[in-house]
Amino acid sequence: MSDAEADLREELTAAFEDADYPVTSMTSLLPELSRGPMTKFSAGERTYSAMELAKLLSGHEEFPYEDVEGLVDDVIAGLKAEGEL
Repeated sequence: MSDAEADLREELTAAFEDADYPVTSMTSLLPELSRGPMTKFSAGERTYSAMELAKLLSGHEEFPYEDVEGLVDDVIAGLKAEGEL
């Protein structure tokens, strides 16, 4: 696991660990974000807003998510599949 991946995994886990699981859609995660869709996440030298992540990950997510680990795993896998991580 790269440092960028580890850092992003930590940020995403902190942002979404207190969500009300199961999570059934991206929009149900918005209340967990301090700045809503403009909340920023960093992966190495790249920074993504939550809105950018949602666009990049369209088609990679598999709702519902029962826990934060599954959600974060799919975000990381989706970014890798898109060549972003």
